[in-house]
Amino acid sequence: MSVRTLIVDDSPVMRAVLSMMLSRDSEIEVVGTADGPETARAMIKQLNPDVLTLDIEMPGMDGLDFLQKIMRLRPMPVVMVSSLTERGSEASIRALEIGAFDAHPKPLFREARDDGGVLARIVKAAARSRARRLEPAHRAPENYRPKADSLIAIGASTGGVEALLNLFQTFPEQCPPTLVVQHMPAAFTRSFAARLDRFCPPRIVLAEEGMPLVPGQIAIAPGGDTHLILGPGRQRRCRLIEGALESGHRPSVDILLASVARADLAVAAGAILTGMGADGAQGLKAMREAGARTFGQDESSSVVYGMPAAAYRAGAVETQLPLGRIAGALLGACAA
Repeated sequence: MSVRTLIVDDSPVMRAVLSMMLSRDSEIEVVGTADGPETARAMIKQLNPDVLTLDIEMPGMDGLDFLQKIMRLRPMPVVMVSSLTERGSEASIRALEIGAFDAHPKPLFREARDDGGVLARIVKAAARSRARRLEPAHRAPENYRPKADSLIAIGASTGGVEALLNLFQTFPEQCPPTLVVQHMPAAFTRSFAARLDRFCPPRIVLAEEGMPLVPGQIAIAPGGDTHLILGPGRQRRCRLIEGALESGHRPSVDILLASVARADLAVAAGAILTGMGADGAQGLKAMREAGARTFGQDESSSVVYGMPAAAYRAGAVETQLPLGRIAGALLGACAA
């Protein structure tokens, strides 16, 4: 069966471009296009689409307000299509927190002809995604202290924005040094780190070349042209290295976790969270074989049980847990 998709965008040109991009895939049927939330509301009732693509900046009710209403009244998979402005990036991150499946940069016409089917793959994955119920997580005790020379490394993809916010809101201010690869467009990563920093107790920053790793700080890999690794040597630092795509991604979870596996750390803990594909499975396996504690998000709490499933099948996961219990497991592994 084809994935019935409704496109919502106030620009006639963009509606045509997105229709062209999606209609190239024989497994997707564009059942309609709407110029705004009012039209879309009626078309959702009439057409019962499987997936909605939604613009963020529209006259009248904007995309975020409409998304909140959808998630409250008729939850369904929604893919945000956002302009690569600072406001568009911040709004995309907010949309992912509300419950959007993914966010995709708004294409220029020349990009639409050479998209490689990325948007179509996201829409098809959205149609296969599952509703999930996150159990409440408990904050770490205020007197928590990490063991000296301990480190946490985490990889996530689709659904990871919501998952990482849930995870890090329970981390203590003095958490172990933590490195994160979250698959997302390069233009979104700075806004993502800044938003996490506003709502979570630890300091959360975008990783920089040579940045020291210190307790109480979480470093998010910047999107784009480099991989994030744990640098060699006793003085723990972030390194941003050039390299080809690994496991289909740059930055790659596999590259990060493999670098942690090579380090002579007192304690290391790793986790693979929700996401499409298999990135991170081999890196987490290397960590486990090096003596690290390793965890995977379970199927019931994952938006997409792809990356955690691949890691579990590879024997990389020591313990599989619902998202609400992963923070406690990671912190417990690194506690002094």
